[in-house]
Amino acid sequence: MLEFLWNLGSFVVALGLLVTVHEYGHFWVARKCGIRVEKFSIGFGKTLWRRFDKYGTEYVVALIPLGGFVKMLDERVDEVAEQDKQFAFNNKSVYQRIAVVAAGPIANFIFAIVAFYLMFLIGSTTLKPIIGSIDTDSIAAQAQLAANSQIVAINDMDVENWQDVNMALAAQIGEPQVTIATRTLDSTYVSKKQLDTTNWHYEPSKTSAMHSLGIVPFTPKKKINVSELTPGAAGEMAGLLVGDEIISVNGTNLVGNWQPFVDIIQQNPNESVTIELARDGKKQEIVLLVGTRQQKDGRNTGFIGVAGQQTYIEPWPDSHKLDVSYGPISAIGKAVDSTWNLVELSFKMIGKLVTGLVSVENLSGPISIAQGAGTSAGIGLAPFLYFLALISVNLGIINLLPLPILDGGHLLYYVIELLTGKPVPERFQEVGFKIGALILLSLMSIAIFNDFSRL
Repeated sequence: MLEFLWNLGSFVVALGLLVTVHEYGHFWVARKCGIRVEKFSIGFGKTLWRRFDKYGTEYVVALIPLGGFVKMLDERVDEVAEQDKQFAFNNKSVYQRIAVVAAGPIANFIFAIVAFYLMFLIGSTTLKPIIGSIDTDSIAAQAQLAANSQIVAINDMDVENWQDVNMALAAQIGEPQVTIATRTLDSTYVSKKQLDTTNWHYEPSKTSAMHSLGIVPFTPKKKINVSELTPGAAGEMAGLLVGDEIISVNGTNLVGNWQPFVDIIQQNPNESVTIELARDGKKQEIVLLVGTRQQKDGRNTGFIGVAGQQTYIEPWPDSHKLDVSYGPISAIGKAVDSTWNLVELSFKMIGKLVTGLVSVENLSGPISIAQGAGTSAGIGLAPFLYFLALISVNLGIINLLPLPILDGGHLLYYVIELLTGKPVPERFQEVGFKIGALILLSLMSIAIFNDFSRL
């Protein structure tokens, strides 16, 4: 319950802040263009708070924090007195209307730069992308990518940490090959390997880009202990106890990794498995019969009712850590570069979504965003700033899509007006708005369905 409330609170703060930034962009430029703004609302539904300024603009915070809007004086919406027509949005030049509409997404991009700037000023400690091992028979193994080496570039793009690696790899979805440059830890020699990615199956909702290629990051030695047992399930019935350290299953040494244990159990429903464990400093083996549980897609997978906890038994080597911080001047360039890289990656992913290289199953909705907000906020300020920058960029890009119900659709109409010298007929605009609303509603429905299917 506490986790849910934390995620919800972080989501409301993040979304409220980003919506405010977006709508303020529209608001500020509208005022500069001499347009009368009647209402500035954050959220929809029942009004929780309101006030008026000296210009008569109503400021509102509403109950449902899933968006916002700026209502401007417009003859197409309401009757406007003759003396006020000069302040109406529809009577401004096409250039001014373009500026007002584009200001929202631009404000999101500027906010991302500010968020990155603060993140780089604050500084954070990340991990160098040092490969711990390569999964057998994986794409990385076929390319003979070496363990105990540091990734320094992906397709000639320099990378400093695992976050950079994942972003660079995600941008290569659908490409026939990816070049990864590494160097050994005890020398400066750089080796380049080409990975054949024609059969690369990457599902962002289930795993990271590096893991899907078979790249396992270095971690210090760790162990896994049983942290919880489901009463009456196979694990408890076989004699497992909370606190048991699980060493191996069916002869596969887990090396402190929980996921391989889960995979083996799920792949063996109604089969006997042998678990090697340590209890009170002594090793022993337990043979248990794996139970079954039906998944949402109808498949039966193994289930024993055991939850595990990973703990490190060795500290992270200082040589594997990377302190990231910049001065007040250098942080500006780094923030701009980081924002541009996110914009570029987002447009690439949208293009691959349209062409089918990325499945719509990878779309995420408010539940995933809330979980991401809660997780990043719980880690610290710097990760939360990165999360805000990421969502702000995506909010800006989504609003630039040429769907008539979004800012991008309005911009498309105004560009057509600029080129033809006359506005797009209202009947065509209305049809476009209906089509845009249908497409947007469909995408939102898919994203929300995906969220629930991942719970």
